[in-house]
Amino acid sequence: MDILSPFIYIACGILLFTRLVRPQAVSFMKKGHLLLLISIAVLSHTYVLYDTLFTPQGLDINFFNVLSLFTWLVALLLLLAAITMPVETLGIIVFPLTALALMLNTGEATPQLLDYQTATGLTSHILFSILAYSLLSIAAVQASLLYVQDMLLHNKRPGGFIRALPALETMETLLFRIIALGFILLSAALISGGIYLEDMFAQHLVHKTILSIIAWAVFAILLWGRWQFGWRGRIAIRWTISGFFLLMLAYFGSKFVIELVLHR
Repeated sequence: MDILSPFIYIACGILLFTRLVRPQAVSFMKKGHLLLLISIAVLSHTYVLYDTLFTPQGLDINFFNVLSLFTWLVALLLLLAAITMPVETLGIIVFPLTALALMLNTGEATPQLLDYQTATGLTSHILFSILAYSLLSIAAVQASLLYVQDMLLHNKRPGGFIRALPALETMETLLFRIIALGFILLSAALISGGIYLEDMFAQHLVHKTILSIIAWAVFAILLWGRWQFGWRGRIAIRWTISGFFLLMLAYFGSKFVIELVLHR
């Protein structure tokens, strides 16, 4: 495992956290400098991921490789979004977790190979799924920061943390934009799975399928509640975190049990 990527991710997280709580301590670190540092981390991660994911026999989609791919995509999406939107603060949570995923990927896991000749339809299902999980993970991180921001404002403690974050309305608007896009991709993942998988309710897939459908329903209700009743604040936060938890349990929970507990 390359130690450079985790180190840079952790450094980015520390710098973002310091900028949030003590902006004067890192006043020299402009947003452009941070984005450059994050870009180096993501590029380094790309090299590591390519080396572990692609094998002569096919794609190795074992638990730790997929976890690394998932966190890489979250970091990449966050980097791209931060170019035009004030979302880089989410890296306080995202980057340390990405570093942890890289450190866990020691290369000793049992290979789970996916043939390069796999049908395009199945490949699209996998791609839609990973993109949806990644975007909705960013939404969960956004919701977590929104909860802290809302709690501090209600307790009348508008310190440096609050001043460093975008306005509450801006945070909520960004949250629902991310959820809407993630919901579209999750819908595409479920539809493509129904079309291209032989049996979505086979024994080894049934838990993943049912939990994913429930998560889809949670996000559908949340978006409907926002549109019909203007849901916001803690209601939106609770629904977002619940949907995210169900999705992570659907994929990584099932994959963890099958590969690392049952060794299948």
